[in-house]
Amino acid sequence: MAIFIRMAVNAGQVGLVFKNKKLISVYQEGTHWFLGDKDVMLYNMSAPFTPPVELNMLLQHEALVALLDVVEVADNEIALQFVNGNFKEVLLPGRYAFWKGVVQNTFVKADISKPEITEAIPAMLFENPKLRHAVRKFQVQAYEKALLYIAGVFVKELASGTYYFWNNAITVEVKTVDIRQQQLEISGQELLTKDKAAIRINFFARYQVTNIVKALTDNKDFEKQLYVIMQLAIRAFTGGYTLDELLARKETVAKEILENVEDKITNLGLSVSDAGIRDVILPGDMKEIMNQVLVAEKKAQANSIMRREETAATRSLLNTAKLMEENEMLWKLKEMEYVEKIADRIGEITISGGGNIIGQLKEIFVK
Repeated sequence: MAIFIRMAVNAGQVGLVFKNKKLISVYQEGTHWFLGDKDVMLYNMSAPFTPPVELNMLLQHEALVALLDVVEVADNEIALQFVNGNFKEVLLPGRYAFWKGVVQNTFVKADISKPEITEAIPAMLFENPKLRHAVRKFQVQAYEKALLYIAGVFVKELASGTYYFWNNAITVEVKTVDIRQQQLEISGQELLTKDKAAIRINFFARYQVTNIVKALTDNKDFEKQLYVIMQLAIRAFTGGYTLDELLARKETVAKEILENVEDKITNLGLSVSDAGIRDVILPGDMKEIMNQVLVAEKKAQANSIMRREETAATRSLLNTAKLMEENEMLWKLKEMEYVEKIADRIGEITISGGGNIIGQLKEIFVK
């Protein structure tokens, strides 16, 4: 006696009927009857389809194929699944089937065998834990510029921003450089002047990267090269002048040095806006000699001033003598001035002997 099985398929469900593991019927919403020698499986169409047997065998049934979205992901690909417009899952290489109708599934395939991401994928998804392992992230700060190298080959210049690349066997390198103005210090350079004076110079230069391709691609360690260029230029310049000449030209040294090395600095992809000598340091014995020279110069200046003052005083006395010689009244006034000075220094007068004291005083003070 044949036994019939009743199968009720609700809305949003699909019933698959198998016989000897072969799909023979596909049922949608409704009540269905069939002989009991068959296996029945109900599927929720809002969930991914998990086949009980090899998917390729099931896809031979046209009724089932009409109900499924089948996604093929190659070995060099991944697929991003979006459900009703929202990111859901990352699909690795393989074949996947999803029910149609209940939810809207969309897929974005990406070729991850190439380094650059050319697919229309929102950047925020690259920070999602499900996708983060598949990408490489590089950050270029607002004060930086960068160069992109793929497989060791220069590709292009990058402005500030965040960049993502697929994480595969192809090397990706982003070289950054600070494009802000920076300062180079050249300290304690021991140099010989033209007159063989040993000195030490502290020098500074303010520079900025203006051509990032020259700085990073055409040159290696541009900062070290700039240091050596400036160091040699200072040495050459110092050796061309005596110590006195060098000290006298201290304020113009930087300008002359920069003019001599301008082409070399440009070839490094740099520009130098300012430079100068911070300190000129003399050895101990040289300091003592310089101090002695300074003291001698100051003494000579003081002696010269004293001689000028003495000459002026003598000239004044000579002029006064000439006036007194020509004017008797002026002579009398001068005598009275000296008498007054003498009287100021006399505390008391002692009179001894007789005679006309008043007359004698008159003879002393009055001609």
